[in-house]
Amino acid sequence: MDLLYDLAERQDLKGKIDAMVNGEKINFTEGRAVLHTALRGRRPEEKGADVYVQENDSLNGSANDSGNEENVVNSSTAEKKVEGKNKKIIVDGDDVMEEVYDVLDQIKYFTEAVRSGEIRGFTGKRLRNIISVGIGGSYLGPEFLHECLKTEPEGITKSLGYTLRFLSNVDPVDVERACADLDPEETLVVIVSKTFTTAETMLNARTVRQWLWDFMGDDKEVVRKHVVAVSSISSKEKVENFGIDTEKYFFRFWDWVGGRYSVCSAVGGIPISLLYGFDLFEKFLQGARSIDDHFINAPLKENIPVIMGLLGVWNMSFMEYSSRTILPYSEALLKLPAHIQQLDMESNGKKATKSGLLVDYPVGEIDFGEPGTNGQHSFFQLLHMGQVVPCEFIGFLRSQHDLCIDGETVSAHDELMANFFAQPDALANGKTAEEVRAEGVDEDLILHRTFEGNRPSSSIIAPMLTAYTCGQLLAIYEHRTAVQGFIWDINSFDQWGVELGKKLACDVKNHMLDARMNNKKIDAGNPATSRLLNYYVESSGQGPCEELWDTNPLTSVTRKTHREHFPPVGHDLKGRDGKLKF
Repeated sequence: MDLLYDLAERQDLKGKIDAMVNGEKINFTEGRAVLHTALRGRRPEEKGADVYVQENDSLNGSANDSGNEENVVNSSTAEKKVEGKNKKIIVDGDDVMEEVYDVLDQIKYFTEAVRSGEIRGFTGKRLRNIISVGIGGSYLGPEFLHECLKTEPEGITKSLGYTLRFLSNVDPVDVERACADLDPEETLVVIVSKTFTTAETMLNARTVRQWLWDFMGDDKEVVRKHVVAVSSISSKEKVENFGIDTEKYFFRFWDWVGGRYSVCSAVGGIPISLLYGFDLFEKFLQGARSIDDHFINAPLKENIPVIMGLLGVWNMSFMEYSSRTILPYSEALLKLPAHIQQLDMESNGKKATKSGLLVDYPVGEIDFGEPGTNGQHSFFQLLHMGQVVPCEFIGFLRSQHDLCIDGETVSAHDELMANFFAQPDALANGKTAEEVRAEGVDEDLILHRTFEGNRPSSSIIAPMLTAYTCGQLLAIYEHRTAVQGFIWDINSFDQWGVELGKKLACDVKNHMLDARMNNKKIDAGNPATSRLLNYYVESSGQGPCEELWDTNPLTSVTRKTHREHFPPVGHDLKGRDGKLKF
């Protein structure tokens, strides 16, 4: 580890962290600041040091602003209470924290007005259903948070009577699933796109807008009362042209927030606060802030994201382990691996250094994972006996909902955690041929039943998965990703690799339309692609949309699949009155 800390010093890791949180334009390929930490910074008038500053005063950070025990930071430096004056971050002449809290206040007012019934739909009904339309970071982060809160005790209570669904895939089946059983008159659509031009998102947005119109008529007020936009301020004209009320239903975020780092902005704030209330979303922000403080102020040798990032560099660049798996022993974290997969692989899957040189050392792991014992029955065979894959285990002292069954000696959570503790030992220690032979195993099978061990893993254990702890986990992984990029001297905050495929998809659409309109063969420039495209056009039975309008003038989701219902006033989880325990 000392050699890795020396590497961090040589790469000026602390200076790069300070440059990021102070608003310097470290995204050098796009000329942008990187300030996702500002999204959960302290309100400008709050007492205490604002660590998101232009000039760093080296103040110690509080690991737990809320005073709760929910704290995965175990650093004496991070636990000291902070006092001091607030500082400003100015980017392109704008006060960043003032902007952030203007939007947070707007989110709080709007979502509370919807939940109280002050803001209603076009026909006067309460808005109880939310469809969040977005893709990539506009979807994965909020869905990860939603799954965490869905079975959190406070989240269960706060979400009674409301439904949240995500629409991300351009596959029309995803539209069908998102809209099924929902009453359009009670549905609020949230469109999340920084540029308001993302092809998949905008097609889905137009489809859901048509769904609203088909039920309630094409009055412009239908869109103004049922559609919300989360987008950059530079896209305001596009938002307005879509028909959205930009005075009340438009929530901005900024060029200094990348999509995969945006869950703490209105991207996550609107759908999560609509379902669970703003107070619970605010606890999530506080948890993320506690790790920000720790990351900025703790010494490198006591700094959790730094240690994780340095180990990632060691495993990838020195040991050349090309994959890494995230193993949360909590079903509520089932979407964490997918979010970290995008966060890490889109950030660090790069080929060039800041100096413009080709990277000539391994960078950018392949991330994957599954929750709890599901992963054990899926890919742990490879982890124990196949190629070496560093593992990251996440566990909790208490379950969101523990369960004791008559006749069982341990609770369901103890059963889960027994596996959490056993697997890292199995990976590390393995099982020798002598141990297998001592069990009386036939000599021909001994090789098949030995485990080499010496397989790396790390473990994080926290008190309980709550909104606050969820924010802490998010920030740990965001900063871990940045640390690795800083050490590797790459830009973790652009994503040029996704652009080429988008451009080619537009070309392919034009080829398909031309072939169908003019009954001609496609030459896509690649023989294999040309053969596949021609087979698709000739065999799919599809035609231009104009031809379908004559036979099917309505969207397929126009079918009425919902029923009139009354929202519940309580839930049927027994809590401490039965054997389900919070």
